[in-house]
Amino acid sequence: MHILAIIPARAGSRGIPNKNIRIIGEHPLIYYSIKNALNSRYITDIIVSTDSPEVRIIAQQMGVKVHWRDDSLCEDAVTLDAVIADAIPKGKVWDYIVTMQPTSPTLRVETLDLAIQYTTDNKLDTVISAINAPHLSWGIKDGKKVPNYTERLNRQYLPPCYRETGAFVISKASVVTPKTRIGKKVDIFELPENEAQDVDTFEDLLNVAATLSGQKVGIYVNGNNKRGIGHIYRALEIADEFYVKPDIYYDTNQTDPKVFGNTKHNLIPVNGIAELYQICKKKQYTIFINDILTTSIDYMIGLKSVLPDAKIINFEDDGEGIIKADLVFNALFHDEDFPQVKAGEKYYISGKTFMFYQPIKIQDYVKKVFISFGGADPQNYSDRLLNMICKPEYKNYKFIVVLGRAKFNVEVLMEFNTYENIEVLYDVANMPELMAGCDIGITSRGRTGYELALLGIPSIAMAQNKREEKHGFVCNENGFTYIGLNPEDEIIESNLRMYLNLSRKSRQNFQNKLLSHDLRGGRRRVMGLINNL
Repeated sequence: MHILAIIPARAGSRGIPNKNIRIIGEHPLIYYSIKNALNSRYITDIIVSTDSPEVRIIAQQMGVKVHWRDDSLCEDAVTLDAVIADAIPKGKVWDYIVTMQPTSPTLRVETLDLAIQYTTDNKLDTVISAINAPHLSWGIKDGKKVPNYTERLNRQYLPPCYRETGAFVISKASVVTPKTRIGKKVDIFELPENEAQDVDTFEDLLNVAATLSGQKVGIYVNGNNKRGIGHIYRALEIADEFYVKPDIYYDTNQTDPKVFGNTKHNLIPVNGIAELYQICKKKQYTIFINDILTTSIDYMIGLKSVLPDAKIINFEDDGEGIIKADLVFNALFHDEDFPQVKAGEKYYISGKTFMFYQPIKIQDYVKKVFISFGGADPQNYSDRLLNMICKPEYKNYKFIVVLGRAKFNVEVLMEFNTYENIEVLYDVANMPELMAGCDIGITSRGRTGYELALLGIPSIAMAQNKREEKHGFVCNENGFTYIGLNPEDEIIESNLRMYLNLSRKSRQNFQNKLLSHDLRGGRRRVMGLINNL
């Protein structure tokens, strides 16, 4: 069977100058159509129809024939039917002619071959590439705009609506004329959405470039009562920054999937590092992110051995494994011992909802206190504070106490809601709203401290463990009152009393220090560095 592929690629694109020869994903745009035709199991001959010297060079360098197109066939009003008919060599009998436009670079050769096979198996005259794209749409009838539907439904419930793409038109040679490539027996071949991208605008170029980059992202994260679950929150925030859907792995021996909350991301449990390596070897990610605290050299060497081409990024890692990482973000630390380590609060990633809230306005008197110690609170600071603030001397103050997903004995602590001035909440979704309604805060030295600083809330802080003692940002110099690791109850309570009675001027001074740091720009800085690796 003789199947000829014709790739029309004129020079005079008006919308995007030099479109067919623009470098997208390290190759000229026309390269992808030629490559698919060369790799097809069914296409026997290939011709590029062009009036572009540059296209001719590319085609010849790739080993395919060129048909020089007459100027009369290069006008905007000329249809592809005439262009394709003109390029068919005389003196040879063809079974099928496949039109392949260079503006569909995301098409895979496997899909092209399936379409050719579908055409020949069903003895069809013409098969056109299309995507199923049902939408609520309108047309014109008798001069009036009317809906093209009888009932308004969500997109997934609408009947199929196939929109043609430029990927291919497969035609029996006998039906191809200067006026048509469409025979009597016509069908469409549905393409996956990521293979149906046509380049007609500069926005299309951006989308196609992203698809051709083939970015595949994996994230490995763990969180629990001992380790905290700030890592989980950060991993989910990072996952939202990519234009692909990352795979998020967690070790079932260390992490309860409940700590991820109600997320639609791909959560994949693994039983230890060996299974993680095994999956990664098959997946071959281009970017792999670790948010697991300290990494060892052995772990990183093993990861690089199964992902030799991946860029590996670690978060909050003070282990020896950072030597093998391509990039390390340590927002909680300040040491930059290696060039790939980016440390300090300017790499803190704020939760998206916090970005919509402005810093609080400092009031004349303290009326409401925010208390939260992250997702786990292993020191049980929440318990200790609740047992203090239920005393009669604090009845004129309102206390909002938020417990995290990994907190133990939640049921016992919820009983403090019987006090009129105490509100105990568990795993809340409106954290910035709760914080923004308070005058002062009490927290640990992790993620919540950054959130309070972003909103300019004067706060008392204490460390949960020795690792948190090394976190540099939540300190007196930056506007917090830091009272150390596991301070005595009398120290905690004396500082609480002091804060409740601080003057407006003193609290304003604390806020000024807190807001002197650019905590809102961390997301942009982190993703900029990752994307430029």
